[in-house]
Amino acid sequence: MRSSKRMQVDLDLGGHSAPPLAELRAHIREALATMSAECVEDVELLATELVSNAYDHGLHPISARLWSPPHTRFVRVEVDDSNALGLPVVGVSRLGAFRGRGLVMVDRLAHRWGTAVRTWGKTIWAEVPCALA
Repeated sequence: MRSSKRMQVDLDLGGHSAPPLAELRAHIREALATMSAECVEDVELLATELVSNAYDHGLHPISARLWSPPHTRFVRVEVDDSNALGLPVVGVSRLGAFRGRGLVMVDRLAHRWGTAVRTWGKTIWAEVPCALA
């Protein structure tokens, strides 16, 4: 994706007892309609994992952003929660385990990812290289 315009989508995910993942993925598909299918699928998976982790380990309110700065070839997913403690750690995926794979997938799928601690909580972000469809 290389554009002279900045793309940004902000999603307020507060007020839900469970993560609104179908709604999140619908917003991603709409925002990235001109991107390759691989890009859309990668961003959907990253966003799903980051939002699910925020619901499991963070504190409300939770919000998410999807953006791409002008003149770049990546899409960035950011997820905020109000818990500055409990920073993410890549676990070990074990055969037969039901949990512990989320950040392993994020670590493998994202070009780069990280955490920004804020006065009000933290932001977990991940970047994916993207191309136009």
